[in-house]
Amino acid sequence: MTLHKSQEPEITSVVELPTDKARWITLQQINYTDQTGKPRTWEVAARKTRAAKAGVDAVAIGNILLPANGDPPSTIVVIQYRPPLDAYTVEWPAGLIDEGETAEQAAVREFKEETGYEVSRVVDVSPVQAADPGMSSANMKMVMVEVDLPEGAEAGVLPEQRLEDGEHIERVVVRLDGFYDRLVEYSKKERFVVAAKLFHFAAGMQFVRNRGKELKLL
Repeated sequence: MTLHKSQEPEITSVVELPTDKARWITLQQINYTDQTGKPRTWEVAARKTRAAKAGVDAVAIGNILLPANGDPPSTIVVIQYRPPLDAYTVEWPAGLIDEGETAEQAAVREFKEETGYEVSRVVDVSPVQAADPGMSSANMKMVMVEVDLPEGAEAGVLPEQRLEDGEHIERVVVRLDGFYDRLVEYSKKERFVVAAKLFHFAAGMQFVRNRGKELKLL
């Protein structure tokens, strides 16, 4: 599927949404007692769609692409317009976990849909992580996967995506040895925002590369 963009996305209105009309999220007030015994309240956004089997809302899919010709490994990121930010975000592939799925199964499915690539190996599934603990009860798992690229994939031809209606996702393959610098470049572009979990991963790689030996991390 090739996206033929005819215009830039534009927000035409913002209105208050009653929680009983919301499909995906709701607002809640939490009443609790703090560490000193004082009663307090907290406002929280909560998903309505958490998969019962997984106990987790979503997965983010960290990925390593391994070329058949021995070239340095890369990763594939996705760029899509996010209305809450009115900006294009640079992210790893991600998605909600369907009812009955495990996080691993959801990651394999979402990665195929968004990138077109088949996962060769799932190498790690993280513990449950908080997505935005000061505002939301949303949680996720990070699933790390590897993809053995077929011969000829280095030419830059990407496999066909399987996107749902309304999804417009651009794919970009970035070599890992230039990952951090590429994300910094994206962050300087007008109307672009790099997703925090992606930037944190790249910044961690960069930190170890620059200070690893000095701090005896390698």
